[in-house]
Amino acid sequence: MFEDFRKQIDDASFKDEEQHEEPLAGSTSQGSHFLGMTPPQRFIVAILLLMMTIVLGTLFLLVTSKIVPPFLG
Repeated sequence: MFEDFRKQIDDASFKDEEQHEEPLAGSTSQGSHFLGMTPPQRFIVAILLLMMTIVLGTLFLLVTSKIVPPFLG
């Protein structure tokens, strides 16, 4: 069983196929894209996540009466 695996690893045709692969159309060699987003897009997503966290946290504190706005107090 293990001999078969060793033969597959040593097979030269696998190495040839690997060398002939073409890069994907949308890929870049720079590695500057994370999840397919550019740095400005990642910044906007980070800002939106921050805003959502602030709003949801404030609403949670209001619902649990941990904070009370002065005009309702």
